[in-house]
Amino acid sequence: MLSRREWQILGWAGYAKVDGVVYNWLGDPAVPGTTFTKATQKSLKFTSTQSIFVLTAGPIDLTVTFLSPVEPSDLVNQSLPLSYYAVSAASNDGKAHSVQLYTDISAEWVTGDNSLTANWTTTTGSVLTHQIQLVSQTQFGEVGDHIQQGSAYHSTLNTAGATWQTGQDTIVRAQFINNGKLTNTQDTAFRAVSDRWPVFAFAHDLGSVNGATAPVIFSVGHIRDPAIQYIVANNGRQNRSLFFWTRFSTVANAISTFLNDYANALARANAFDSKVNADATKVLADYASIVALSIRQGFGATEITVSRTNSGGFNTSDVLTFMKEISSDGNVNTVDVIFPAWPLFLYTNPTIGKQLLLPLFEYQATGQYPNKWSVHDMGASYPKAIGHNDGEQFFNLIVLLECSRVVEGNDEPMPVEESGNMLIMTLSYTQKSNDLSLIRNYFNLLDQWTQFLITDSLIPANQISTDDFAGSLANQTNLAIKGIVGIKAMAEIASLVGDTARSSNYSSIAASYVTQWQKFATASDGTHLTLSYGNSSSWGLSYNLYADKLLKTNLFPTSVYTIQTNWYSSHANAFGVPLDTRHTYTKSDWEIWTAGLVTSTTVRDLLVSSVRKYAADGKSSQPLGDWYETLDGSVEGFRARPVVGGHLALVAGIAVNTAAQ
Repeated sequence: MLSRREWQILGWAGYAKVDGVVYNWLGDPAVPGTTFTKATQKSLKFTSTQSIFVLTAGPIDLTVTFLSPVEPSDLVNQSLPLSYYAVSAASNDGKAHSVQLYTDISAEWVTGDNSLTANWTTTTGSVLTHQIQLVSQTQFGEVGDHIQQGSAYHSTLNTAGATWQTGQDTIVRAQFINNGKLTNTQDTAFRAVSDRWPVFAFAHDLGSVNGATAPVIFSVGHIRDPAIQYIVANNGRQNRSLFFWTRFSTVANAISTFLNDYANALARANAFDSKVNADATKVLADYASIVALSIRQGFGATEITVSRTNSGGFNTSDVLTFMKEISSDGNVNTVDVIFPAWPLFLYTNPTIGKQLLLPLFEYQATGQYPNKWSVHDMGASYPKAIGHNDGEQFFNLIVLLECSRVVEGNDEPMPVEESGNMLIMTLSYTQKSNDLSLIRNYFNLLDQWTQFLITDSLIPANQISTDDFAGSLANQTNLAIKGIVGIKAMAEIASLVGDTARSSNYSSIAASYVTQWQKFATASDGTHLTLSYGNSSSWGLSYNLYADKLLKTNLFPTSVYTIQTNWYSSHANAFGVPLDTRHTYTKSDWEIWTAGLVTSTTVRDLLVSSVRKYAADGKSSQPLGDWYETLDGSVEGFRARPVVGGHLALVAGIAVNTAAQ
């Protein structure tokens, strides 16, 4: 069930030449026959949109700002697969100094297989752009989680003193180190990425620097079209484009607009960062830093797409968002990955959440998925959202589990998990947006899943949940919570569309299930909920109770929240409360969800601060992983996943935390 892949190197180097002395400020390049010194980092600040480094290069301080805009209210801007980095220089000794800047990216940016051949071009004008791509591309294909389609773009404004060059890494870098500028020439010996490692470089001569300079602006990105292959009725295929194409006719136009908009983009980013920080700080200062660390990662896994009309134009009424399940698998729109990430979209723009759900709804409404429960994902290999028309049958589940993996290309059945998730997310979107379109258009599908939950969720059969890495289990207490809340969610949905009889029936069933569940799920001494029914020595994070708070369904009595709060207060390890008694590891998203349901601010803060302590422990240089060890803060197998959007559970725009000191 886990698919662990080695991460790719993306060559990226930066130098500054100060009074003839060269300092390396980005990457760790080796250039034979040259001499340079490492710049010294003075400070680092990160926000929801930016990472800002200040580095000392002798008598000059460099401020390097990496800005990945998060603009969920502007779908075009949000869908642009481009990021900024900006470099400014300032004297730190009150004297003027000669300064030149250099940066490059390598052809490693376009493939997961460095034996493949790339080619490249450089365009000049008001903008300088290096474009790099594979000669032989695989549409919708990946190698090692790296798309084998489209082009990488490295760009900068063609201001006075700007030069460029392409060629072998050591040659191009040595040219700058020795001369402080580049040759404005292109290497046309197209070759394998690993053959004399081609790089694509820019240099800017800042002249004599005393006070702080204006920033030199660069952009990097990777663009492909079409971006997504999507299944439609009758097993058809639809190619979908990134939404930014609705505003820009060419990549060059998009890049030029992007670069020239830097000052405005920075202002918008600062405003967004300020709001997020203020909202999160109201909870806890430690919490604000967790949220800031999580937002770019959550959005980084999503792509907003649009279809074309028969005439070739864009159908802007058909906008779907797709999410990649990174590192744990390569699935498309995995329901139990969207679900933990859901608070990110509730907080920033619920419409994007709706767009993530729509591909799942549309596909299952065609009748091509054969099972009565919700599909697990939209495709086993991103960016192919081609469904699971041969959906695995429930009776095959145990066989699959015993094989410790799901056959590549098949559905991974999580019947109660995904059905509950879809109902909970759909109602929470509807409540937040007052948009009834999802519940009206897909009422029958939602009701079908509810019927399944009525049959199968109170006493869940042996199956996996979203925490599939922990193994399958029968009679899961936490999974039953999700199913029961899902049934109640459908009662609320029915009420919203005026089906009072169905609403009353489902409400009664959910209430009856809670009473029965309490007897099944409470330990014999009454001190805690069990991990599985009847095993009083077991327990776990009952994070699915958060959904009861989120939806304000008030199904579960206060006593349930109280005993869990008391239990967690005395069962925390150095880096948090374990996920359950089978292991000592935990999940950071579920820690924060649990923080949103406990009845004590002290326990809430314990959970939040434990996640921050893990994130800040310095034991890993990889992108933030959500699965870690509570004993020592070491990382388990996941990294860079969008589920960290769940860290926004406490600022998701609803009063989910009822904590009282």
